[in-house]
Amino acid sequence: MKVLRFIGVGILVLVLVICTFHWKNDIPMDELKAKYTSSTSAFVEVMNMNVHYRDEGNPKDTIPLVLIHGTGASLHTWEASIDVLKDSLRIITLDLPAYGLTGPNPDRIYSQEFYVQFINEFLTSIKVDQCIIGGNSLGGAIAWNYTYQYPEKVKKLILIDAAGYPMVSESKPIAFTIAQTPVLKHLLNYVTPKFLAAKSVMNVYDDPTKVTEKVVDRYFELFLREGNRQAFIDRMNFSEYPDYLKKIRSIKVPTMILWGENDKLIPVANAYKFQKDLPNDTLVILKKTGHVPMEEDPERSVAAIRKFLK
Repeated sequence: MKVLRFIGVGILVLVLVICTFHWKNDIPMDELKAKYTSSTSAFVEVMNMNVHYRDEGNPKDTIPLVLIHGTGASLHTWEASIDVLKDSLRIITLDLPAYGLTGPNPDRIYSQEFYVQFINEFLTSIKVDQCIIGGNSLGGAIAWNYTYQYPEKVKKLILIDAAGYPMVSESKPIAFTIAQTPVLKHLLNYVTPKFLAAKSVMNVYDDPTKVTEKVVDRYFELFLREGNRQAFIDRMNFSEYPDYLKKIRSIKVPTMILWGENDKLIPVANAYKFQKDLPNDTLVILKKTGHVPMEEDPERSVAAIRKFLK
């Protein structure tokens, strides 16, 4: 009993020390907007949320490319790719509910059905009737679910290390694990060490030396937007993709599957599953890249996207 009490006190002291040094308050929205909006940023009311989005590039292009980010990210994940693509395309990016400057869904629902409805209402609100839609990770799953639900609204589909199939991860970002762990997940609302963000971002790159301080700051600071920490926890505890095979196999639009060969979160084996089940697809595997190739290697990612779109 003395040993157990000693261990208990030791754990309590450790928790208090961690709380003392890593307690983080929310960052005010005005401060975040000043740093993370640009001249192309806009906000639109959708489903009781003030949604941050950007509409860039060639305004004459009536069929825009809509790009959807993954878990824990924001529209900034596409910035390097947009710099290269916007000379010839109209590109729309947005912060999904639970992330970036958009923040949480007031109803705390983050199912695929919710996200598909949200994307449809968002595109309707900005008067987009048809698009080329693409996404990374969670965003890829939303893109193919949206295509299944509204095939008449999608001209082409781009899946970048997309979620959907059951998977066995080689390794997960530590923030994902904490957000799914009882008791610990509640601490994440208040105790948020910056190194947690750094380790989580490095996990989705193949080459961690490409993870700059600026990139870590962006992920970390947008995570501290009011409500985003609880929204991240809520999202990570939602069930995944019912009837995924039926839906994927019914998608007929031309689809590109773009994958980082060394993706440790969603293994490249899942790229071949998409290739097998999609009847009208193009598969591109990028060597020496991880889960977010459009961030880690935007040049090769954009080259593959350009070739597919042509």
